Amino acid sequence: MALLPIRHPQKDFFVLDISDVVPKDDTASMEHPIFSLATKPDMRFLHYADKNGNVLEIEPSGKGLPTIFDKDILIFCISQLMHLKNQGKPIGKRVRFSAREMMVATNRRTDGDAYKLLEKAFSRLRGTNFKTTIRTGGKMEKRIFGLIDEGGFVYHDDDRLRRNYCEIVLSDWLMRAIESADVVTISPDYFRLRRPLERRIYEIARKHCGKSSKWHIGLDKLQAKTGSNAPLKRFRLNLRQIIEEDHTPFYRIELDENDLVTFRPRSAKIELGQDIFIPEWADEKAREIAREKGWDYYALRDKWLNYARAETGKGNPPKNAGATFVSYCKKQKSLR
Repeated sequence: MALLPIRHPQKDFFVLDISDVVPKDDTASMEHPIFSLATKPDMRFLHYADKNGNVLEIEPSGKGLPTIFDKDILIFCISQLMHLKNQGKPIGKRVRFSAREMMVATNRRTDGDAYKLLEKAFSRLRGTNFKTTIRTGGKMEKRIFGLIDEGGFVYHDDDRLRRNYCEIVLSDWLMRAIESADVVTISPDYFRLRRPLERRIYEIARKHCGKSSKWHIGLDKLQAKTGSNAPLKRFRLNLRQIIEEDHTPFYRIELDENDLVTFRPRSAKIELGQDIFIPEWADEKAREIAREKGWDYYALRDKWLNYARAETGKGNPPKNAGATFVSYCKKQKSLR
């Protein structure tokens, strides 16, 4: 499944120039399954607990649980407030913005249906009740709350009832994360991921792996952290599809025969043998070629590695492993 297209290459904002605002996400909701991965109304009552004693209970709104796509709104608000905070400007719980600006910044459509979807998202974010011991800003409160206290459109005061702007009042729980900077930068390509599960997996990788050389977790534990209610067999298949498509921003994912899932940053050099390294640019290019030709990337890489090792043994090591690897991939016959 391909990435979503870049829908708004020209960010032509008139009210607020947000082209320099870096997308940021709060670490509490990145670590825990607060948002539904369903694409249809999810009316489940959820209970989640982890090994650290964090407990999360979620009671859906009349329109269901908030989805991972509804979270775009919160990411947009968090990003705006952190941008102001980093400039030393005052911030508050009430955030005002134009719907178009939010849609453009999060790579959404801007047609009439998009506004209807946005209104439903406000209802889910406001109407769903949470009860949790998960801390934000170093503080834990065991009480019922919503992710936002208010949210919706404000209209022009005229006979045409034209939408003027959106206004959201963030919850204290979320606001504490912003005020204490319990947030991290995420890739803009997050908003191009089509699969809800892939968005969720990227969040988990960004939170736990960060820029470390690798991070691993058992498949069953990863499923629990995503909030997926699919059978483990189906979850394993879905993860393998995500690995094969290889669109996850910044991270490569591996799944071994023992159901151990490993995340590695793409920026790290890949060591394939003694003194043989593939730089990031070559790794990315080779993956692209493999997809175009219908090859399994790892099979193609192993094939080249055997060749490179044989040549090294003859006294002909690759002078530029990255360029040699890419050139080798280009010469392979297409399997499509």
